[in-house]
Amino acid sequence: MWSVLNSSMRTLVLRQKFTIDAIRSLHTTAVCEAARKGTREKARKKKVKVEVKKVGFIPHNERDNKLNLQRENKHVDDSWKQISTDNCYVGKYYRWPVYSVADAIQCHRETHHPSMYNEPNAPLIAHVEMNMKGEKATRFVDNFQRMAMMPHKFDHGEERRILVFTKGNDEIAEARQAGATLVGGVELIKDITNGELLLTDYQYVIAHPNILPELVALRGLMKRKFPNPKSETLGTNLAEMIQRFADGVSYMANKDEHQQDFGLITTTIGTLNMDAKHLEDNLCSLLKDINSVRPKREGRFITRVLLKSPPSREQLKIDAFLYVPEMFVKSSGGSQQKSVKNTKVEKDDDDEVEKKQAEAAVN
Repeated sequence: MWSVLNSSMRTLVLRQKFTIDAIRSLHTTAVCEAARKGTREKARKKKVKVEVKKVGFIPHNERDNKLNLQRENKHVDDSWKQISTDNCYVGKYYRWPVYSVADAIQCHRETHHPSMYNEPNAPLIAHVEMNMKGEKATRFVDNFQRMAMMPHKFDHGEERRILVFTKGNDEIAEARQAGATLVGGVELIKDITNGELLLTDYQYVIAHPNILPELVALRGLMKRKFPNPKSETLGTNLAEMIQRFADGVSYMANKDEHQQDFGLITTTIGTLNMDAKHLEDNLCSLLKDINSVRPKREGRFITRVLLKSPPSREQLKIDAFLYVPEMFVKSSGGSQQKSVKNTKVEKDDDDEVEKKQAEAAVN
């Protein structure tokens, strides 16, 4: 009996031992180890920071291609539209009416009458649009800032102090008579070098070529204000330069950020209470100054000119090509180039020739 009991106990113990070993083997198999390893790797990857890849330089014509397709061309061409036959029409289906400068000024005066806006001396603003394409197809005209001389001055609402450097009693007298704020020579350069005179007190600096060797000492202090022929601050005709910077109009041409061939100039040419002929002369002077920087390529440079007068939102289109040439055409003979004259310029030239012939006949 004891033998049977011992064998039963031995069997039970062996079974328990076998069961524990089997359970332990289940938790230590290679499959479970691989599963744990994969889970840990996934957890580690989640903790790793994602590195942002740096993008190199992208040309402007390849940026935001999807957005560029949706942007509207800012060059307005309504030549394909029909002309309205009456005074009542939907504007977007017909061409913009073209006014003369005198008619446009009269329209603005009517809207600024005391019975309406009641601002008879409101500023008259010229809105000039340009095609900024350069001589090469992939080049564009850089942004530029200039000062246009106005034949008829007006209150531009800013203080302009002009500093003139020159040598010689005649040049100094000429500059003072023209209205310069301060005129001097070598002694003026010494005062600036010693700190007794500040260049920041003067908006514009003009110089005569006869003092240029001594003026080089101030190049570091002046920086962009240093006189040079390109900005028309260095020349022999001091009276004309002083008049330009004292009574002229400063304007800046800026290219559009997304459309590089579109440029815009917005500047004031006078006030509505001025004589209409004086305002037209100021506009003509502005357009000629803008046209002087046109690139030597075919086609238009000035594309459209609008006259505005705030607070009115009305903008009236005028024909700018009565005052400046419309096209610039390369001659077939070679690199020589010529500007196409408009009808008004040709008529003025013919009148001048006839006048000279008549004077010669009288003599």
